[in-house]
Amino acid sequence: MKLDTAALRVSPGTKVKLGHIDPSYSAGWDEAGTKEELPGLCQRLANLQDLLYAAGRQSLLVVLQGMDAGGKDGTVRHVFSSVNPQDVVVQSFKTPSLEENADDFLWRIHMAAPAKGRVAVFNRSHYEDVLIVRVHDLVAKDVWAGRYDQINRFEHNLSDSGTKIVKLFLHIDKQEQLRRFKARLDDPARQWKISDSDYSEREYWDAYQEAYEDAISKCSTERAPWYVIPANKKWFRNLAVSQILVETLESMDMRYPEPTVDLHQIRKLYHEAANGS
Repeated sequence: MKLDTAALRVSPGTKVKLGHIDPSYSAGWDEAGTKEELPGLCQRLANLQDLLYAAGRQSLLVVLQGMDAGGKDGTVRHVFSSVNPQDVVVQSFKTPSLEENADDFLWRIHMAAPAKGRVAVFNRSHYEDVLIVRVHDLVAKDVWAGRYDQINRFEHNLSDSGTKIVKLFLHIDKQEQLRRFKARLDDPARQWKISDSDYSEREYWDAYQEAYEDAISKCSTERAPWYVIPANKKWFRNLAVSQILVETLESMDMRYPEPTVDLHQIRKLYHEAANGS
């Protein structure tokens, strides 16, 4: 059985309603079956990443968004555990610095875009500028409302330059978030992640859901699609994300470059060395 990732992809022009999408959906998969499937997917992902680097003509940008405790860090840890860390950069976008605020909101994002042959994973992203700024009225509505088109043009330009873009919204429900907050409280190794805003931001849950719905609906395009990943079950989340990334890289029609040396001559030199010449 293969997961139908197309069912998770948001078609351009679709109006997303997160309340109509079950965050515990698992497409008929169970945890045991997923554990059998994931090693093969992770190895395939590692091989494709090696091919991406060797070919050196394209790049991959993975955007991870979700509510607090949605599993962004866990996705990075589990899905990318098998790839070569030299060629993958994970970038988190916190509150902009004074320098970053002096430029347009996409400046710092463009600086972190992946070079050819590389993978960049954005743990939060430019979408914060139509999410938190909207929910907390940090800028006027006419400012953030104009950013959807700016984001689409920006992503279109990245695509034109050879960057494949995949955007993943990790969809959990409010009760699952609370369970994960409790798990942090009970685990000394994760208590450092706790902040006051974990709970104060829950008051804005509905506003964030509405903001995400608009961002996903307005900015899921053929070149930069959004996927809504049911993420209450972490094992299904890892399966879905891994398969989406594998399929995305496979669609890029990559080839290893031709050798730049005379292989016949190199083999001759090898045999001479092996025979002690």
